[in-house]
Amino acid sequence: MTVLGTESLDADTATMSLADRAYVAIRDKLIMLDIRPNEAIAESELATQLGVGRTPVREALKRLEADRLVMSFPRRGTFATGVDVADLRHISQIRVHLEPVAARTAAEAATPAVRAELLELADRTEELDAGNIDRDELMRWDLRIHRAVYRAAGNPHLEDILIRYDNLATRIFCLFLERLPTVARHVGEHTDLLRAIAAGDGDKAAAIALDHVTGFEESVRQVV
Repeated sequence: MTVLGTESLDADTATMSLADRAYVAIRDKLIMLDIRPNEAIAESELATQLGVGRTPVREALKRLEADRLVMSFPRRGTFATGVDVADLRHISQIRVHLEPVAARTAAEAATPAVRAELLELADRTEELDAGNIDRDELMRWDLRIHRAVYRAAGNPHLEDILIRYDNLATRIFCLFLERLPTVARHVGEHTDLLRAIAAGDGDKAAAIALDHVTGFEESVRQVV
């Protein structure tokens, strides 16, 4: 049977239930537009792809509907939600307030072990040959870094909210990846963010996080 989550954006899926692992796997397909906006979702096909029964897939889709990543209609089925660039303003309105909070909190509260992990992630980010990496992979790296910062803040409620809105924002970004000239630079900005958090510099971390969110939104608006 196929093992779910081996390419997941989440740090560890090994201890998750089948329903949780199905949720993570399908969620990542939706975020990265492997399942296209407005595309019909066939439970049986997903179950086969993921190597699970239809029940875990059905449970995952219910959770994804709450995340606004899918929509279900009586007698019609389940579909990936559409992507409307007009939503970017509403999503960013939330993120510009909460991303700096997460960065500052992580800088103030992260354990020594977490700080070491963030420094390692910063080194790996700096070593990326960003100009020659597939843009989808760059966006996956962007997601990994954001999720690492959210976890480092140590507030599960803040983490849940930010993951939801980062996911929705990333779907919009992915629509325009080929037209965005600054993707590599934006991903590279995380190096300084991660190092500021690891150094415990909350003011600097919050400022970088804010600039990152607003800068990416502005980049998308320039090409729409």
